[in-house]
Amino acid sequence: MSLPLPSSLTPSKVAAFKDCALAFRFSVIDGLPEPPSAPAVKGTLVHRALELLFGAPPAERTPAKGRECLQQARLDLAADAEFVGLELDAEAEAQFASEAEVLVERYFQLEDPATVHPVGLELKLEVQVGSLTLRGIIDRLERDERGGLVVTDYKTGRPPTLFAEQQRLGGVHFYAYLCEQFYGERPSRVQLLYLSEPVAIMAYPSEQSIRGLQQRTTAIWQAVERACEREDFRPRTSRLCEWCAYQAYCPAFGGDPAKARELLATP
Repeated sequence: MSLPLPSSLTPSKVAAFKDCALAFRFSVIDGLPEPPSAPAVKGTLVHRALELLFGAPPAERTPAKGRECLQQARLDLAADAEFVGLELDAEAEAQFASEAEVLVERYFQLEDPATVHPVGLELKLEVQVGSLTLRGIIDRLERDERGGLVVTDYKTGRPPTLFAEQQRLGGVHFYAYLCEQFYGERPSRVQLLYLSEPVAIMAYPSEQSIRGLQQRTTAIWQAVERACEREDFRPRTSRLCEWCAYQAYCPAFGGDPAKARELLATP
């Protein structure tokens, strides 16, 4: 009996399958719950603050306005299940908020937001490629001074190594492909803004890079189809295992994947 195929692929799902097929299965196909992650929730908070910032008129996009937007974002997130699930005490919540404020402040070292002309914020795109649905959420889509489209992705973690940088840019090229299919226009630039340093990493999509993205995505989808058909999702150990929520079910750590299925079957 084969496993059900996921309904779509996103950049995060593509990366998850490449990182570890078994973790991909637990998360995407089995839908096992993961405990909330403080870095992930902090990223959500900062993304929301920057979204609010760009909702203000250009002349008002100051660092003071950024702090104001962060406060509003904290109110918006206060009842969110992921944030509540962190169970932060007063001291930990203050530290959490302070770290988020540093990230927002460092954003202003990367660019002047008054010069940015967004055409979309937290933009959800979906395109059909044969039987496969590709989905993605673009943090910011804008026009540059020459009228070209620019895809911007905010990152709140540490900048990657040179090798990992190419993998991260692959995800942004995914967004460039979605734009090209949806708007009929290839972005002139894609950029990752790492707020922790701060540093910007840029790439310029080409016919070759988009074609390569299509080929890699098709190959990964075919691998997912085979794995579902054969029920064969194998673990891949790496440093990412240190943060994996599924170690208890992973054979690489003495776990049994069947226990995960039993958990899902428990009412």
